[in-house]
Amino acid sequence: MKVAEKTAVAAAFQEIKNRAESHWQELWDSSHPVILVGAATCGRAAGALEMLQALRDEVKKHKLDCPVIEVGCMGHCYAEPLVIVKKPGYPPICYGYVNPVIAERLVKEFIIGDNPCPEFVIGALEDNDIVPSFADFPRAKFEKKVILKNCGHIDPTEIEHYIAGGGYSALAKALQMTPEKITDEVKRSGLRGRGGAGFPTGQKWQYCRDARGRPKYIICNADEGDPGAFMDRSILESDPHSVIEGMIIAGYAVGARYGYIYVRAEYPLAVARLQIALRQGKKMNLLGNHILGSNFSFDITLFQGSGAFVCGEETALISSIEGKAGIPHHRPPYPAAKGLDGKPTLINNVKTLASVRHIINNGAEWFTGIGTKNSPGTAVFALAGKIVNTGLVEVPMGTTLRQIIFEVGSGVPKGKLFKAVQIGGPSGGCLPESALDLPVDFDSLRDAGAMMGSGGMVVLDEDDCMVEIARYFLEFTQRESCGKCTFCRLGTKQMLEILSDFTLGQGKIEDIDMLNSLAEDVKAGSLCGLGQTAPNPILTTLRYFRDEYEEHILMGRCPALMCTHLIAYYILPDKCERSCDACIGTCTVEAITSNKKRIKVIDQEKCVNCGTCLTACPPQYSAVVKLSPPSEVPKE
Repeated sequence: MKVAEKTAVAAAFQEIKNRAESHWQELWDSSHPVILVGAATCGRAAGALEMLQALRDEVKKHKLDCPVIEVGCMGHCYAEPLVIVKKPGYPPICYGYVNPVIAERLVKEFIIGDNPCPEFVIGALEDNDIVPSFADFPRAKFEKKVILKNCGHIDPTEIEHYIAGGGYSALAKALQMTPEKITDEVKRSGLRGRGGAGFPTGQKWQYCRDARGRPKYIICNADEGDPGAFMDRSILESDPHSVIEGMIIAGYAVGARYGYIYVRAEYPLAVARLQIALRQGKKMNLLGNHILGSNFSFDITLFQGSGAFVCGEETALISSIEGKAGIPHHRPPYPAAKGLDGKPTLINNVKTLASVRHIINNGAEWFTGIGTKNSPGTAVFALAGKIVNTGLVEVPMGTTLRQIIFEVGSGVPKGKLFKAVQIGGPSGGCLPESALDLPVDFDSLRDAGAMMGSGGMVVLDEDDCMVEIARYFLEFTQRESCGKCTFCRLGTKQMLEILSDFTLGQGKIEDIDMLNSLAEDVKAGSLCGLGQTAPNPILTTLRYFRDEYEEHILMGRCPALMCTHLIAYYILPDKCERSCDACIGTCTVEAITSNKKRIKVIDQEKCVNCGTCLTACPPQYSAVVKLSPPSEVPKE
């Protein structure tokens, strides 16, 4: 790039940056308070929109100069709906479990008055002497937000907010570098694909750059379909420009002119915010022809997938964009050499692309200073399942599972015992308590039989049956199989039948070895990553929880009391309160009746083992019990 062109790029971006910073300072650096409302999908599901309207109505009612702004996911999904209030003289304070009534109180008592309402505070964003801060939480010493830095703190529909926080400065810097230099910087950073495979990103960029053929394409793989995973969705809803900026830089580095964001249509809010972001990028000349006055042009098209899990695989995703069935193809050739329309195509995950701007801005050495030698940077996880603090977390690679689950996530609720963690999505592995001190990185998890995956982390407790868990996840992957290759099409079906027999108490002990052998064959013989990793839940549960399989088969017993056909509900006569009919009123199949002494009895022929009677029975009586096998239960 010529000196004059570099100067033009720098000048064009500086003008944009000055306007954005002026807009941002007008919003924050003034005498009026500002309210931020977490209105991503997680917040909306908890009632954020109703609370948002209540806030706006109250502010309008009192004629206050107080902007109420929608932001994305703050990560603390367990406490949704969330609100951050920044008032002059106070630190920014985050409030949790906010409903319309609490919202009105915050306006009246804190915005108008001086009572920060500490009873609703989750934590302050800065150290202070008024309310507890997030820095005091045990999780603070483990979290390091890089990719999630903006999430929940900027309006994702306002590009000025992103730019004022340093957004698109990496693009301006990259356009003043050579494509070779950018690719080399990404290679030196050691960034590995955050979609799950962990392939070196810079190496993939180099392959695409060196490949013959024009035009070249960039594809952002946002087809996140794992049960319990919502990292990519939250980033797209909360900070879409970070992904777009990474795509543009990648396009410049490999010589691509066009890009696609492949996002599933089941993410309507992510789709809407991406559409807004793309329009804003074009309006500011950050997308389209001659970006920032340079000779580089790049356009992005938003493509909505139909929700097929297999389309998360690169070649199936490409087929979907081409208008064909989303079915994987043999590799090689790899997409970097022959992808969309037979042309060189670079495919990266949402989190991978969102990492690029930080590497360009801060340098490869900064990035390698985070995490481990072979897995530098941070990892983003969606904590779900039996854990106190569900939500998004970002920690340096190498942080242990114990630290993530018990320090960041605050452990297992209701005093239950930790049993396992399913990591890596439905194709990941179930790791036991003995693996809690395992460092979370690509290689360590693979050696343990699991994988990083896209970042789903589902915590299981003592009430979870590992045989049923393996069956549940295999049922998902078997249903999502495209059916192209025999091992995946028939192998997963046969494995599912064996597992189903185990949960019914109908298996044979020799079936365990058959299941293990079949799982290894499916793993080795399947065409794409779906079939190759689908057996992981089986292999890891057999490896770490084989005793549970044996109990199901040899004793007809589910030790976790989870498998419906191996349990029964009974009412203990000496604990049943005669005047209480709570269980009778909740039984949908009328399986519970009273005897002459008004002691309740469950008709086992009618009972469908739904468990509503156990839930309905008042805790002071605890007369309903669930046991396995049923023969152990005393007669009424």
